[in-house]
Amino acid sequence: MGKTVTTYLIDGDPKGTQYSFISNKICQMFVVPRSNLSYLNEQEKLQKPAFYILIGEDEATKPQAYIGETENFKERVKDHDSKKAFWQKALIFVSKDEDMTKADVQYLEHKAIAEAKKANTFVLGENKQIPKAPNLPEHQRDAMDEFFEDIKFLASFMGCNIFDIAQPKEEHLFYTKGRGCNARGYYNSSGFTILKGSILANNCVPSFNWKDKREKLIKEYATFENGNWIMNSDKTFSSPSTAADFCIGSSNNGWLVWKDIDNNTLDSVYRKQLG
Repeated sequence: MGKTVTTYLIDGDPKGTQYSFISNKICQMFVVPRSNLSYLNEQEKLQKPAFYILIGEDEATKPQAYIGETENFKERVKDHDSKKAFWQKALIFVSKDEDMTKADVQYLEHKAIAEAKKANTFVLGENKQIPKAPNLPEHQRDAMDEFFEDIKFLASFMGCNIFDIAQPKEEHLFYTKGRGCNARGYYNSSGFTILKGSILANNCVPSFNWKDKREKLIKEYATFENGNWIMNSDKTFSSPSTAADFCIGSSNNGWLVWKDIDNNTLDSVYRKQLG
């Protein structure tokens, strides 16, 4: 089923301050760069109960985030601005009807931290514990569950995969075994996802040009067991070739080295599907 998402660029900059919402839904997402916190003075909705995510975009490996809730984001962010150095922009989620309560946003925080830790796509160094869920009436809990689904959609819409959990289709799995690795994954609109359990090559060829970054990624996404580096969570790369390079530790054409169970290359399955 299709969705209509309305996005308004406050200052005309696609990377600047903006807000988005889904037609016929009450969830509204504001994206506010740290460089433009003065916008909070202009928007009364951001001085009401809100759920929010602070994002650091330029991490060398995993991006970093902080998930929180507040009764007044404008006031709450003052503390984050003075004490948290990592973040570059805030995603703030409010109700267009302005009818959320403190308990509502606490419930959203509880769900969000649990799902973000399960997805394991961001470092949540300052969200060490999953807060307890407040007691909400059944009808309100159901309403907040639906609201949270809209939060996940809007976050993904603007490129934040903090809640994304890989759900591969078996018929679309691809494999590679170059240089001792034994990896599997799948390709979709987000890129190529290497799946948990994949075995990586233990080292790189001398000419590999991003050895240091690969080593950092391996330490964050894999565990050394029985002489092998094994992925302990999924990892999505923007291209099949980057994913293959990471697994094999050398430069590769990912469209050719990823093959399905019938030995069809990724290239033949996806890039030649129009004949």
